[in-house]
Amino acid sequence: MWDSGASAWTPERRERYANELDVPRALLAVTACSNRQKADQDPFQWLPDDAVRCRYVADWTAVKACWRLSVGPVEMQTLTDLAVDCPNTPVDVTTAD
Repeated sequence: MWDSGASAWTPERRERYANELDVPRALLAVTACSNRQKADQDPFQWLPDDAVRCRYVADWTAVKACWRLSVGPVEMQTLTDLAVDCPNTPVDVTTAD
């Protein structure tokens, strides 16, 4: 998210983002192996197993929209292509202040 605009945020906005624990998508338990594999890659570079892929894409999209983060053309195409396989997965967005 840093390269998508978060680097320009104020310290207060970064703190709000880091502490958004009341939103279910904000904190997901994953294995250390999964966390290392993903690192700071976007959905074009890394995706989780099929079982959770639709949720991951929806959550990624919601975070980008909520925090008004940029989405590059390759990222947008990847998200659009992936969303086709997830027709019943809602993207719940509440805009952050």
